[in-house]
Amino acid sequence: MRIVFMGTPEFAVPVLDALVEAGHEIVAAYSQPPRRGNRGKTAPSPVHARAEALGIAVRTPLSFRKEPRALTDFAALDAEVAVVAAYGLILPQAVLDAPRLGCLNVHGSLLPRWRGAAPIQRAILAGDAETGVGIMQMEAGLDTGPVRLEGRTPIGDKTAGALTAELSALGARLMVQVLGDIDAYPASAQPEDGVTYATKIDKAEARLDFTRPAEAVERQVRAFNPAPGAFFEFQGERFRVHAAEAVSGTGDPGMVLDDRLAIACEHGAIRPLRVQRAGRGVMTAEELLRGFAIPAGSQL
Repeated sequence: MRIVFMGTPEFAVPVLDALVEAGHEIVAAYSQPPRRGNRGKTAPSPVHARAEALGIAVRTPLSFRKEPRALTDFAALDAEVAVVAAYGLILPQAVLDAPRLGCLNVHGSLLPRWRGAAPIQRAILAGDAETGVGIMQMEAGLDTGPVRLEGRTPIGDKTAGALTAELSALGARLMVQVLGDIDAYPASAQPEDGVTYATKIDKAEARLDFTRPAEAVERQVRAFNPAPGAFFEFQGERFRVHAAEAVSGTGDPGMVLDDRLAIACEHGAIRPLRVQRAGRGVMTAEELLRGFAIPAGSQL
């Protein structure tokens, strides 16, 4: 098929690769404009970089609504379908209607649960037992379109990073499957019940909240791994927590309970397993404590 691809982060790259490997013609790739990174250097998005490596022309409009020429250029591609995966721009109706078969989106949740920007992290934070990915026929509403095909997976103890990679690969396979015989996968309207919204992650949410039950704090660690990274502070220094487990324990929330860094929560306690000081590598909690004292009774 003649396809326009629209995506930005690493989540979208396996989808692009799968379309190319399946023999589809990618006439252009759309992505968010290059952004300035932590060290002040401007870098293209993962999709931008991958598309260029594949020899695909890349377009990076700031907005379709504010740039009329972008709409004209998109329509001129004469695509049969647009495949969208975490693109990050709102698509006006003129874009949705331009391809003959419309726009198909790879969305990382079991719709209508977790419509919006951060479905994977929100599913982990909420303690959902399972999640999945859906191939959705896009319409003007926020992730309200009918779904053609979906796949499911248990969440278990997966981090957001691991779950993102799994759902990306699953979404890529499902998209190729749908495009192989689109008429075999008619679009089904989403249920009216069970709608939830996955708002964008605020970096402030990554501060571990010890006033919550230990199981909820452990989910924070997984939901914000790899980014923005869950953390606690002690003596003015920030300690990033890459992995943790819920354990038994009682005390004021945020109090260190023993010499192995068990930290009291509203109910139970959390024990960091892998931690990182600013400017240092990731280490076990035992390695941290051998070189930096956080004694029992300390308040984090």
